[in-house]
Amino acid sequence: MSHKAGFINIIGNPNVGKSTLMNAFIGERLSIITSKAQTTRHRIFGIVNGDDFQMVFSDTPGIIKPAYELQTSMMDFVKSAFEDADILLYMVEVGERELKDEAFFKKITHAKVPVLLLLNKIDKSNQEHLEEQVSLWKEKVPNAEIIPISALNNFNVDTVFNRILELLPESPPYYPKDALTDKPERFFVNEIIREKILLNYQKEIPYSVEIETEEFKEEDKIIHIKAVIMVERDSQKGIIIGHKGAALKKVGMESRAELEKFFDKQVHIELFVKVNKDWRNNQFQLRRFGYQQK
Repeated sequence: MSHKAGFINIIGNPNVGKSTLMNAFIGERLSIITSKAQTTRHRIFGIVNGDDFQMVFSDTPGIIKPAYELQTSMMDFVKSAFEDADILLYMVEVGERELKDEAFFKKITHAKVPVLLLLNKIDKSNQEHLEEQVSLWKEKVPNAEIIPISALNNFNVDTVFNRILELLPESPPYYPKDALTDKPERFFVNEIIREKILLNYQKEIPYSVEIETEEFKEEDKIIHIKAVIMVERDSQKGIIIGHKGAALKKVGMESRAELEKFFDKQVHIELFVKVNKDWRNNQFQLRRFGYQQK
C-alpha cells in the first residue's frame, strides 16, 4: 500500500485564524491563540498521522512589515514556509481584501504547488457578502481553490482536510508515526506562559517579553518547572511583577492550570523576571531564543 506525506503550510495576515485552524486539524492546542496580533512568533509543526499518510502542518507568524529584528526573523519563518511547502493554505478572513506584503502575495499567486485559499470567519458574513468575497479572491488568486470555512466553529474543516489528503504527494513519513510536533516540551511551557502574559497585560508589554524555561524536571506524579520572563526595561519588570507580586502570581497560577491540562500531570512552577536589554534587536539573543537559524 502506498504512503502519502507532505508539508502543509498555513500563511496569511495576523489574526485571520491560522493557529485556530492548525489546532483544529491536530486536535491539540499546539499554537497559542489570543485576539492580539503577532501571537505566533515561531514556525510550529503539528503532525497528523494515519495508517497510510502523514500531514505535517505548519503554523506561521502573521505577515507584517517588520519594525525590528525579531519581526524580521518572524518573516524569515514565513519565507521558509514557501520553500518547503507541498500544499499552501492561504488564509484570509471575510472582509479582507489584500495581503500586507506585496512580495509574499506574488509568491502565493506564482506558487508551483497547490494553493487552497481558505476564506475564514464566514459565520460573521451573509450569503451575498460571501459570494462577493469569493469572486474577489478568484480574481486576485486565480491559481487557488477557494473553500469558505469557520475554523472556530469547525465548519468545513473536514472538507479542507479531505482535500489536503487528496493532494498529498506519495512519500514515506518525515517524522516518527507517533510524533505530534517537532518542538520539545520546554517550547510549549514557554508558549503557554507567553500566552498568559498576552492575555493579562496591555500595550507593548507582551511584545517585549520572551520566556526561557531553565528547568524542566519530570517525576512520576509531578513536573517541576523554573522559567524566566525576560523584559527589555526595568520599568517593564515592575509592571510584570505588579503590586506586591500580584500580577506575576496570577500569571503563574493561570500557567500552571494550563500546563497541567497540556501535560496531564501535576505541575509546580516558579517564575522569575529578568531584564534583557533590547533583546528584540540583538542577533545573539534572537539566535539563543530560536528565532534565527543561521
